Amino acid sequence: MARTPLIAGNWKMYKTEREAEDYIQALLPRVAALDGVEVAICAPYTDLKALADSARGSRVEVYAQNMHQDAEGAYTGEVSAAMLAETGARGVVLGHSERRAYFGESDQALALKVPAALRAGLRPVLCVGESESERDAQDTERRLRQQVGEDLAGVDAAELAEVVIAYEPVWAIGTGRVATPEQAQEAIAFIRALLAARDEAAARGVRILYGGSVNADNAAELLALPDVDGALVGGASLQVEPFAQIISAARR
Repeated sequence: MARTPLIAGNWKMYKTEREAEDYIQALLPRVAALDGVEVAICAPYTDLKALADSARGSRVEVYAQNMHQDAEGAYTGEVSAAMLAETGARGVVLGHSERRAYFGESDQALALKVPAALRAGLRPVLCVGESESERDAQDTERRLRQQVGEDLAGVDAAELAEVVIAYEPVWAIGTGRVATPEQAQEAIAFIRALLAARDEAAARGVRILYGGSVNADNAAELLALPDVDGALVGGASLQVEPFAQIISAARR
């Protein structure tokens, strides 16, 4: 089953609405003629509507970086899936390592968030990955098995292909370190095997991205790996030129 590569830029807590508008106007002409690759910008809540309006009709989609699992409620500071969809957002990043580490995001919460995103018509980008201590303890497979199993527990096989999984070795995020092609391929192939054990046919349609200090210099090598279907790009997505180069490297 052919899987269209996805390059998603995660801006984290960067860019005001004005800066986001300037960025998208510069990016759109760079990617207008690129076929065979999907592009997403994962932006702060305050940028979503402006970006979605500016990108409408283009190949660039806008994703949020988090959401609450409930449709509404007394959850000060939270945003629901329906609220995100109303801005024009088409997807949402869930379970990023920074959300897990700094804000206590649990697998139990993600087991509710992923189905909630799907119900609202948002594409979930579920982040999974091991810490440095887990890798050193040869505990990577246990950690991935736990995250994939628990976080997708509420997703039916028929919806599985609507979920994107981003493998992000936590020790390689923002550190300048990158998993070797062998390490990335091994982990992503293991994730694919976990999905296949659940439903082999559905698993063939799931896109798995690599995330962890992806840049214009290493993107081509990582994106050429047989089980890698794109990238979740952090710092390198904050500037148009390197991000456009990464997008070009994903074309198949």
